[in-house]
Amino acid sequence: MRATTMDLALDTRSGATGRRTLAWTAGGLSAAAALAGGFLAPTDAAQGPAQRLMYLHVPAAWVAYLAFAVVLAASVAYLIGGDPRWDRFARAGAEIGVTLTALAIVTGAYWGHLVWGTWWAWDPRLVSTALLLLTYAGYLALRRMSAERAGVSDGDPAVARPAALVGVAGFLLVPVVHFSVVWWRSLHQQATMLAPQRPPIDPRMGLVLLLAVAAASVAALCVLLHRVVRLQRRQAGPTTTPADPARRAPARVG
Repeated sequence: MRATTMDLALDTRSGATGRRTLAWTAGGLSAAAALAGGFLAPTDAAQGPAQRLMYLHVPAAWVAYLAFAVVLAASVAYLIGGDPRWDRFARAGAEIGVTLTALAIVTGAYWGHLVWGTWWAWDPRLVSTALLLLTYAGYLALRRMSAERAGVSDGDPAVARPAALVGVAGFLLVPVVHFSVVWWRSLHQQATMLAPQRPPIDPRMGLVLLLAVAAASVAALCVLLHRVVRLQRRQAGPTTTPADPARRAPARVG
């Protein structure tokens, strides 16, 4: 499979340097967010230390939305142009989104256990988030099963095209999850940073939360680019290199 210009740009020495810089940036932002969350942000008056889970739970949920937006955009681009690089971005975005959505559910369950006294409630936000996780986990399972059944690679059009349709349709659940606390009666609190009125949050909490979201976003971008390069190398197959003179067969004598 021929590499595209974008693939070559990502899979070069300068591309590797850029990804390494992103990784260091993500590490620095994560360290700053952890320190700020532990020492700068005040303890919530009602929830106590349990509220500090917000600095992990909310970034995981928001960046999962961004990852699924990547799946949507890349899937649409693939359906229009058929360029395999977009399919690789869609798959990588789905993998990141599924991981972060699972993290959001786990941290949310623990937070709910500490504050509500239960690990799970049939709350619109919780149920819709679980459906979102199942949808994109199904997207990844569909890719694998289709490839195995057809005996082709994961990036083959026979796999990528139906997966792209699922990737586009699955994004319809994202606004449902986000607005579920507005549309239905919910235990989950409503929007904090994007509330129509002045955000009901301490400015120091808001600053730490934005820092945590920035750290999670940069880290996810780093993982996305790294994963796309890995998928490109796998689908391109082994590269041929000149034979090593030291390993050539010795000349016959006589």
